[in-house]
Amino acid sequence: MPRMEAIDQHGIVIQTEVNYLPEQSDEAGSRFVFSYTITITNLGHSSAKLISRHWVITDALNHVQEVRGQGVVGEQPLLKPSQSFEYTSGTVLTTQVGTMRGSYLMQTDDGEQFEVEIPKFVLSVPRVLH
Repeated sequence: MPRMEAIDQHGIVIQTEVNYLPEQSDEAGSRFVFSYTITITNLGHSSAKLISRHWVITDALNHVQEVRGQGVVGEQPLLKPSQSFEYTSGTVLTTQVGTMRGSYLMQTDDGEQFEVEIPKFVLSVPRVLH
């Protein structure tokens, strides 16, 4: 799937890439597994630490699942100017199509906290959406 990209006012760039995992899915049992890779790049002038995440995952039946937690994949990465951090995680839907959106809470070296929006991206079994 194509990468999606967004930049916020603090110079934080979020790129997303989604993959459907048929070998972990059970289509007959309405279990559709997706991995997503997020690349966070700091194009700003000061360091920023990722403190927490908030995800809103919506399936095709409009069932919403919210996920909140500290850091990502067990880490709270500190991104210095021009540094990137990439991680891969996953989610399970009961429909072939859904969306994810969310935000990261970041903190600068001087303690200022700010949210970085993660724009909505689509989770879709190949050949379902054209």
